[in-house]
Amino acid sequence: MMPHGDFLDCPTGLVEYYFAEGVFHWSEGLYRIYGYERGDVVPSMDMAFAHIEPADRPVVQAYWDRVAAVGGPSSIYVSIRDRKDRQHKLLYSADYILEDGVPVGVWGVVVDLTQSIHSDRHQLATEAVAASARNRAVIEQAKGVLMGRTGITADQAYELMSQQSQDTNRKVYAIAHEIVERATRR
Repeated sequence: MMPHGDFLDCPTGLVEYYFAEGVFHWSEGLYRIYGYERGDVVPSMDMAFAHIEPADRPVVQAYWDRVAAVGGPSSIYVSIRDRKDRQHKLLYSADYILEDGVPVGVWGVVVDLTQSIHSDRHQLATEAVAASARNRAVIEQAKGVLMGRTGITADQAYELMSQQSQDTNRKVYAIAHEIVERATRR
């Protein structure tokens, strides 16, 4: 599993905004995150906001107002829709651009965490399926033990473990594991 915080394979971009110019400057990487090439659009707050998920817009506006007023460093997670309507989960981290100690603008780093999040979720799902298969194998073994010792059907064996699970507030897997353990000790 990819460790959390490993952003080596995540697309990144840079943004600069100078107060005097009132113009955003984007890196090639930031254009790509939004689904554009340099020259396709002129980066602006309105253009960027059009891509931000509506629920995130007030938070992003408050974030921008705070960073522009008092600097940073400060970070925020944002969901956007790129030019092709694909959702991206971004981490923005911003701070002042200083000249002789005076704030003249804001710069930021943008990390597209979408693939990392997808990979983590995929890995967690894969691990859950593998654990479920291991649990299922133990449950099947326990059913076999019960069937062999008592002459009941597979459904009846499972029902017996399920009832024991409810009566003792333990998982069926734990009950099954205990049955298999006891059977293998003899």
